[in-house]
Amino acid sequence: MSTLDTAAVESREQVPAVDGEPCVLLKLGEVVLKGKNREQFERRLADNVRMAVRPIARVDVIRRHGVFIVRTKDATAELVDRLAERITDVMGIVWAHRAWRVGKDVESVERAALELTAGISGTFAVRSKRRDKRFPMTSTELDRHVGAKINEAYGLPVRLKNPDHTVSIEVDRDEVFVFSGGLPGQGGLPVGMSGRGLVLMSGGIDSPVAAYRMMRRGLRVDFLHFSGMPFTGPESIYKAYALVRELDKFQGGSRLFVVPFGKAQQQIKSSGADKLAVIAQRRLMLKTGEVLARRLGGAALITGDALGQVSSQTLTNLTALDDAVEMPILRPLVGMDKIEIMDQARRIRTLSISELPDEDCCTLLAPRRAETRAKIADLRQIEKRLDVADLADQLVESVQEHRPVYGDANAS
Repeated sequence: MSTLDTAAVESREQVPAVDGEPCVLLKLGEVVLKGKNREQFERRLADNVRMAVRPIARVDVIRRHGVFIVRTKDATAELVDRLAERITDVMGIVWAHRAWRVGKDVESVERAALELTAGISGTFAVRSKRRDKRFPMTSTELDRHVGAKINEAYGLPVRLKNPDHTVSIEVDRDEVFVFSGGLPGQGGLPVGMSGRGLVLMSGGIDSPVAAYRMMRRGLRVDFLHFSGMPFTGPESIYKAYALVRELDKFQGGSRLFVVPFGKAQQQIKSSGADKLAVIAQRRLMLKTGEVLARRLGGAALITGDALGQVSSQTLTNLTALDDAVEMPILRPLVGMDKIEIMDQARRIRTLSISELPDEDCCTLLAPRRAETRAKIADLRQIEKRLDVADLADQLVESVQEHRPVYGDANAS
């Protein structure tokens, strides 16, 4: 159901008004398994929830054992819907339930349950959970009592196995939450709990998915895009900007750094790199990323490499890329195939952006055939001729910073 008040108007007239408050009940995932560090994880997650919904409403996030309660002043069902939908993008949340928060008496629970089931059809079941065991009814007794009231009011048949609708009742310390259905979240860990990294962001399908998967593991990421300018147009920058803006919904405060890379690529081609040009330019990208990441306080680089997907991603070549930097390179897609990556890109809504046409800097000035078994010694010799350490510093000095904001088409 799309809102808390999905009941038909004609049915509502028979239902007593709910003397409760609409709110969002959040279920946490692996955060609850963090033992002595759990408090720290939950504090970060609560901060992330507040930041994500700030454009919608100022909220209180109340932490309880295994759940969060999100409340706001003068809450309406429509506002709670918006909050719940936005919170599902926050890493660390498994379910967001739009719930009624009512008093700890059976009559209030009945009224909320009747409100939720007014106007529905099909079978139903009631599932109760008591976090506060002092409540006078057991879970089974509460299930039967509320189920009987719903059946009496609307004539709906009960089916305990695979019902069409489930009314959930959770008895907490100070109140009872009544809800039906829920919105699945992202799971994972709260962004920021695992440190900071820098994503090498192309305009393709892979790197946005790699960024998402690392954010889901609690990493806060910045983004670095290499443009082919001045030898290409700005289209790839527009795509990178749009991709980061979409990914920003998962972490907030995203930063995109753009480097004009065309002249550096021209230098690599002029150096006689030939079939090693693709690997040589990727090593330069990593070296540039390492310099920038250290300035930003990052501890790792993230790429969208998948083993064997293209010629530059053979095991030998990936090893040659690792040799370019001291900083660890995280490759969350390394064991995935293209269909799996595209499915995830579609789910996080980056696929349609990645499929827009642009001129990729990685193909600019590239040889017809790329080396699949690059030798590290040969690459180092090319870099010695180019003085790539100095070149990487120059590229970082030319960087332009942008701050794409999710939902804001005018962000800059």
